[in-house]
Amino acid sequence: MADVVPGPVRIAALGDLHHAKSGATADTRFLSQISDAADVLVLCGDLTDTGLPDEAHELAQALSQTVRIPIVGVLGNHDYESGLEAEVRRILTEAGVTLLDGEACEVRGVGFAGVKGFAGGFGRGTLGPWGETIVKAFVQEAVNEALKLETALARLRTPHKVAVLHYAPIAGTAEGEPREIFPFLGCSRLEDPINRYPVSAVFHGHAHHGAPEGRTSNGSPVYNVSLPLLQSLQPNQPFRVTTLG
Repeated sequence: MADVVPGPVRIAALGDLHHAKSGATADTRFLSQISDAADVLVLCGDLTDTGLPDEAHELAQALSQTVRIPIVGVLGNHDYESGLEAEVRRILTEAGVTLLDGEACEVRGVGFAGVKGFAGGFGRGTLGPWGETIVKAFVQEAVNEALKLETALARLRTPHKVAVLHYAPIAGTAEGEPREIFPFLGCSRLEDPINRYPVSAVFHGHAHHGAPEGRTSNGSPVYNVSLPLLQSLQPNQPFRVTTLG
């Protein structure tokens, strides 16, 4: 039997902090606002700028000092840049961040399923596994990420389910970015498991100049919570708060 959500749960979400070493990063003083505004913080990847342990340590310290609520998140492509993603994951996990990579967790009666996701394009423009071996490998990576998301969503039995991604699952929240880079912003393969296991909300980042909201083909709300986008829309509170329940 699914657990009952203990009243409304406020979820603060943002991605693309791109925290760089020695403070060469966006101002993150707004993090201190989050604990008063929400019950759970969701981080949607690109937490570090180049995937270095020093960057992860500094971000972990900032989160530990300012955020007093549970944190759930995923890594993004920038966190993989230096090939040290396992160390980045360890540092942030030891600081209390629950990082998901095909896993699911429950916080305050809300279920969270998370993956980084991958590129590949949307709709009729989705890249297919045909031709060169390297193209097939590229497509298989997108398929693997979608399968991990499906597995995680299938585990959840909570009244509310939330999908946490870095890459976009729909083209709608990439609108505003140059059309030429759409195939690199996300993939419709990520939408398939969300349609099979309907969720209360999807949060992603990566599309810095995309649209803040969209919906999957079955109506699930999708929110682009990239920090640069949110800072342009609401500079005094550059994170989205969504209430479930």
